[in-house]
Amino acid sequence: MLQIADSIEVERPQDKLILRLRSILSGYMEAAQIDDIVRAYHFGAEAHLGQFRKSGEAYICHPIAVAICLAEMHMDAKGIMAAILHDVIEDTAISKKELAQLFSQEVAELVDGVTKLSKIDSKSRAEAQAENVRKMFLAMTKDLRVIMVKLADRLHNMQTLGSMPSVKKRRIARETLDIYAPIANRLGMNQIRHQLESLGFKALYPGRHAVLKNAVKKARGNRREIVEIIENSIKNRLQQSGIDSEVEGREKNLYSIYQKMLNKKISFADVFDVYAFRILCDQVDTCYRILGIVHNLYKPVPGRFKDYIALSKANGYQSLHTVLVGPYGVPIEIQIRTHEMHRMSESGIAAHWLYKSDSEKAQLAGARANEWLRELLEIHKSAGDSLEFIDNLKIDLFPQEVFIFTPQGGIIKLPRGATIVDFAYAVHTDIGNACVSARIDKQLVPLQTQLENGVTVEVITASWARPNPLWLNYVVTAKARSSIRAYLKHFKQQEAITLGHRLLEKELQAMNLQLDAIPTDRIAILLSVLGVHSLDALLEDIGLGNKMPFLVAKRLNQDDIYAAVKLDDNEKGVESPLIIKGTEGMVVTLAKCCRPIPGDSIIGFFNPGKGIVVHHHECRNSSEIRKKQTSWLDVEWSADTTGEFSADLRIELLNQRGTLATVASTISEMDSNIENVTVVDQDDRVSVDLITLTVKDRVHLANIMRRLKKLFIVLKITRVKA
Repeated sequence: MLQIADSIEVERPQDKLILRLRSILSGYMEAAQIDDIVRAYHFGAEAHLGQFRKSGEAYICHPIAVAICLAEMHMDAKGIMAAILHDVIEDTAISKKELAQLFSQEVAELVDGVTKLSKIDSKSRAEAQAENVRKMFLAMTKDLRVIMVKLADRLHNMQTLGSMPSVKKRRIARETLDIYAPIANRLGMNQIRHQLESLGFKALYPGRHAVLKNAVKKARGNRREIVEIIENSIKNRLQQSGIDSEVEGREKNLYSIYQKMLNKKISFADVFDVYAFRILCDQVDTCYRILGIVHNLYKPVPGRFKDYIALSKANGYQSLHTVLVGPYGVPIEIQIRTHEMHRMSESGIAAHWLYKSDSEKAQLAGARANEWLRELLEIHKSAGDSLEFIDNLKIDLFPQEVFIFTPQGGIIKLPRGATIVDFAYAVHTDIGNACVSARIDKQLVPLQTQLENGVTVEVITASWARPNPLWLNYVVTAKARSSIRAYLKHFKQQEAITLGHRLLEKELQAMNLQLDAIPTDRIAILLSVLGVHSLDALLEDIGLGNKMPFLVAKRLNQDDIYAAVKLDDNEKGVESPLIIKGTEGMVVTLAKCCRPIPGDSIIGFFNPGKGIVVHHHECRNSSEIRKKQTSWLDVEWSADTTGEFSADLRIELLNQRGTLATVASTISEMDSNIENVTVVDQDDRVSVDLITLTVKDRVHLANIMRRLKKLFIVLKITRVKA
């Protein structure tokens, strides 16, 4: 009876899978380690008992399949155990602490790194997914095996996607193509990446996948003869030269064909007219000899040669790429690399476990991956939230590199389209923050200049310089983008604190008080009542317009801080105005609707979260602002205000040739500059234009208008204040 029961039990899918896993493990692992893995299997099977996948099979089959994938990469025992247990924290009542006690802290940390965050107070599914990916990357920075388990988990999920509802299937496929396939590529794991791309493409666009698959199948038959001719000619020429190598036709995967058609806007026939071959040899110098031989056999296409051996890709990929004009004028793509390079290109960081004998290359792959993760950790620290981190991650995952030289001869890899600012931040964050211009091959260039391959860049910095928000319009690297945002966020915060301090001090002075003289325990009570964690946070709130300075000052002045502040009917705070210079930064802005300039009567409006917006007294918006007594304050220009300020002029001109040029030259003679010109109305006789120009103050503007009125072509001129 027992023998019959055993034979029936072995028929279970999980038993077949565990036998297969043991068979693979026995090839590279000690018996004691295999016993630990089997113990983890029994524990996982018990924890998942009664749970089933959508396909109907026992849930434990999935973790074992993930473990098999990793075992084929020769993952160590702890990594395999984590793969088998990777869903127990998320899907069962088992805790991380229990796993640590039963197996080890190392295994528990790996499982926790892969586990999704079950309780996220998120506004959307996108935010929840972003937070999970962010958590996974933080775990990756501690242990690369986390991403190995996650990629194997995602691969098996994609292989068994058939039983999922179509909406969920497409969502998982989109996430795979957007995040996980590029991660595999970034880590040099091309074998897993190609599988993820193919499965993701099939699930996301089943119709397009089927059409392309049929087209490839049909075209392949027509190509067989010419592929054999090219392959034989390359093999014969290499044999004649006494070079021992392997030549094989390289089939493009469907997703790469689809992407090429999409990005280059070409037809399937144009993609499939390219014949691809890979040549493998033993030595690096042999690669270059083979390159010379194939260039003598068929003519190379100018500008289509890439040396990724001397300058490897960011993920460690090495190979020589060249395009030749073959028989009948067909283009031939050829990749030339060593066997070791080929293994590395397929396995990436997995080579660390897969090829222990070739430890130097494997260690190099791991070092590159860790360097990338350190960069991601820096980006994570400066990212505001998970969605911003994911945006930066996607930028980082799709690089087409250019290689830039430093003046000292160092090489820095950047994505295609990168600018001087990207380069400066790649050298060092402090250099990026202080850059003002640069020299490319000793020629002075502006910061937005896009970099070409092989140029030498020298960044020019200044101690007074700081990041400009406009840089975000043209930087392309995740590091530059996150560093600029982090600096601006911190800078705005400091400005808000400074302004908040000035506003509060102004109100306290009217009550014969000073902030420094108020007892710290009284301030602490107020912070507690208002629910603010520090005085700086309170001052920042005041500076950003989230809290009214007069109300905070009155609360500090009254005996009972806990009591609500009551205002008299006519009470609105201090009569003395706040003095501004117009150079306070991002927390004091001049309204674009009326463009106030020094000398104008002005009014300040608290815009919650942004600070003070200054309007002209005659602005239409100011009448509405005045009705809101709790959100505005009197402001005045400082007597020593300097700088340039924008003003709008409405000019009616005779519609003649050269009229606008005459106006522009007159404005320039008056030491002003035109920022913008808009034609409001025009007929055969008159043109009505709106001109935005820079002035120092109200007197400067009046002189410009007086000078313009003397021109016979100017029929009427007025300043726009609303």
